[in-house]
Amino acid sequence: MLIGKRVFIAEFTRRPNRFEAYVKLNGEELIVHVPNTGRCKEILISGSTVLLREEINPSRKTLYDLIAVYKNNKLINIDSQIPNKVVDEALKYKKIKSLVKYNIVQREKIFGNSRFDFKLSNELGEEYYLEVKGVTFEVNGKTMFPDAPTKRGKKHLLELIESKRKGFGAGVLFLIQMSNVNSFSPYDDMDKDFGEALRLAYNNGVDIFAYECIVGENLITLSKSVEIIL
Repeated sequence: MLIGKRVFIAEFTRRPNRFEAYVKLNGEELIVHVPNTGRCKEILISGSTVLLREEINPSRKTLYDLIAVYKNNKLINIDSQIPNKVVDEALKYKKIKSLVKYNIVQREKIFGNSRFDFKLSNELGEEYYLEVKGVTFEVNGKTMFPDAPTKRGKKHLLELIESKRKGFGAGVLFLIQMSNVNSFSPYDDMDKDFGEALRLAYNNGVDIFAYECIVGENLITLSKSVEIIL
């Protein structure tokens, strides 16, 4: 998918809280919005090169969103609103082979006590619930999730298990918001409970997907599957 707004290159300086950061753009220090509540400490380093998306809205406090950062030569998208849009596009263009039989794609559907990112179905009456998680943490080609503890993420996995038990299809897709990676794993050192829940989900028939992306300064699209190491 193309990013249909103007994108600017800037220098990251600091991030005083989860939602705001300071950058230098054309020699001027500006405050920008960070559309990601994860820590991102290993990439949002003072002096790093970042991408800003212009958001012209008179009700906003800031003019820009900080949407991506260069880690050496690797561009990592960190916009938490992007994964669902990328997966929506991939589902409609049949880029996820295991899910091609579903031609009805619905967003934000409730099952039990959770709101899943997608409900997929077809004319045969088959239904499938899919949750999407964006991945931005990478070390030497190994990507992991989450980069901060997530009780909500564990809850989603347990609800996917319940949907599977009730006869529905169920899966979680980890969208790795960068290219050229080797593997994906749960980040047990960050959140052991999430890792245990992910393995429990897998053992109960929940599908686990991991896909990397092609990421450019004005585009991001789902690319190819990545080895999963649980």
